[in-house]
Amino acid sequence: MLSFWRQGVMLMLTSDTVLTSDKLLSSSILSGRGLRLLTLMLAFFVGLCSLGTQAIAEDEEADAAAVEVVAEEPAAAEASDEATEESNPPGWNAGDAVDSLPYDDANDYAINTLIMFICAVLVIFMQAGFAMVEVGLNSAKNAVNILSKNVMDFCVGVLLFLFIGYSMMYPGSWISEGYLGMPSAFVSRDAQVTEVDGVSVWETPPAYSDGAYAANAVDFLFQVAFAATAATIVSGAVAGRLKFSGYLVYTAILTGLIYPISGSWKWGGGWLDQMGFQDFAGSVVVHAVGGFAGLIGAIFLGPRMGRYSSDGKSVPIPGHNIPMAALGVFILLVGWYGFNPGSQLTYSGALNAEATAYIALTTTVAAAAGAFVAMLTGWAMFGKPDLTMALNGLLGGLVAITANCDRVSEPEALIIGGVGGLLVVLGILLLDKLMIDDPVGAWPVHGLCGVWGGLATGIFGDLPDGITSVGGFFTVQLISTVAIVGWTVVTMSIVFGALKVLGMLRVSQQEEHDGLDIHEHGLHAYPDM
Repeated sequence: MLSFWRQGVMLMLTSDTVLTSDKLLSSSILSGRGLRLLTLMLAFFVGLCSLGTQAIAEDEEADAAAVEVVAEEPAAAEASDEATEESNPPGWNAGDAVDSLPYDDANDYAINTLIMFICAVLVIFMQAGFAMVEVGLNSAKNAVNILSKNVMDFCVGVLLFLFIGYSMMYPGSWISEGYLGMPSAFVSRDAQVTEVDGVSVWETPPAYSDGAYAANAVDFLFQVAFAATAATIVSGAVAGRLKFSGYLVYTAILTGLIYPISGSWKWGGGWLDQMGFQDFAGSVVVHAVGGFAGLIGAIFLGPRMGRYSSDGKSVPIPGHNIPMAALGVFILLVGWYGFNPGSQLTYSGALNAEATAYIALTTTVAAAAGAFVAMLTGWAMFGKPDLTMALNGLLGGLVAITANCDRVSEPEALIIGGVGGLLVVLGILLLDKLMIDDPVGAWPVHGLCGVWGGLATGIFGDLPDGITSVGGFFTVQLISTVAIVGWTVVTMSIVFGALKVLGMLRVSQQEEHDGLDIHEHGLHAYPDM
C-alpha cells in the first residue's frame, strides 16, 4: 500500500513537468498551485483505494478460512454455532442452513431492507432540496458554484464515509472506548450463502439486532445520506465567497472525521449513548453539527461585499429566485419523511408500522407550526408576511422535532415546532446585529433549532430507561448537546483557520464581484443574462 502513496507523492512533486505537457492543463485555468492540489487529492484517493483493496483481500482470506473450517471441521463448527445461538435464534448464525431461517423472519428482513432503501433515497433527494434553497436565496452569479458544492458534498461524502467514516461512526472496535472508533474501509456484506456437503448454509448470516434488521449495504446508504446532509448545510452559510478548493477540503474532513466521531458518541454506542442521551434522527448529531460548522465558516470568511455599510447598517442582498427556494423547501419536506420515519430502522410488524406512521405525524405537525409561527412573527415585526421567513420556519420546525419525533405527543410537537419557527426569526436578527453573514439562515435553522430540538427532548420527551426524572433527563440532554456543539466549534475553527492561513479560504474581491461561477468554474448558470 505504501507504494501507492509514494507514487502519488512523486506525481505531485513532478506535476509541473508531467501534467503541463497537455495544452489544456497548461492554460491559465490551472495554476501550478492548482495542479499540486489536484494531484495531491488524486494521490490521497489512490492511497485510500489501495487501503480498501488490501482490506477486501484480507476479508476474502478470512472468509475462505472460515469456509474451510466449516467444511473440514464440522464438529468445531457445530460447537461454534451453539455458542452463537446463545445470542441469535436458529437460522441467524453462520453455518446455519438457509432453510432454517423462519419465513416470517426472512420476510421481516426483506421489508426492513426495502423500506430503508426507499427512505435512503428520500434523504439523498434532500440534496436537491438544499441545492434549490441555496441557489434561490443567493445571487444568480454564484448558482453554478452552489450546485457544484452540493454535488461534491454527496460524492466526497460517500467516498470518505466508505473509506473511514462509516466504521468510525459505527465501530466494531474502539481506539478509545466510547470516544474514538477504529477506522476500516468498505462495507461487509451480510446474507451470503455457501454450500457445505450439498446444503446451502449462511457463510455470513443476515444482519440481526434483537430481531430482523436490514442489509448492511442499505444501512450504509441510509447513514451516508445523513453525513452528506450535515456537510451540505454549510454550503448556504458560506455562499458567494468561499474558494471551491477550500470547500472540498472542508467537506472531506467533516464527513470523514468530525461528523463520524461525534456521531459515534450517540449512534455508535459511545459515551453519550451510555449516559442516556436521546437524539432520534439527529437534531444535534446531524443538524447542529452542520449549523455550527456553517456559523464558524461564516465568521472566518466575513460578510459578502456590500452586505453591511461602513457604519454597520445591514444591506440585504436578495435571492435571485424565490420560487426555486420554495420548491427546494418542499423537496426537503418530502425528504424528511425518509429522514425521521426512516430512523425507526425496523418497520415490519404492527408496532413498528404504527410507530413509523406516528413519527411522520409529529414531523408534519411541527413543520406546519414552525412555518406558521415564523410567518406571524415576521408579519408582526416587519409589517408583511415574509415568505422566506415562513420557508425557513418550516425547516426550523422540522429540525427541532427530529430529535424527539418518536417520544412526544401531538400538542408537544406543536409547541416544539412553533418555538423552532420563532427561533429562526430571532436567530436571523441576531446574526444581523452581530454582522455575521449567513445568506440562507443555515445557523438559525439547523444550529439554533438543532440545539432546541436536543433540549426540548429533555423537557417534553418520554423518559428513557435508566433516567427517573425530567431534571435528570434534561441535564443529560444539555451535557450531550454542549459536547457535540463544542466539538464542532473547536474542530471547525481549526479547519477554517488552517484554510485561511493557507490562502484557501476566500476568493479575491474581483472574483467575488464578478461571481464565482465564471472564475471558479468557467460557466454561467444563465448564459443569456
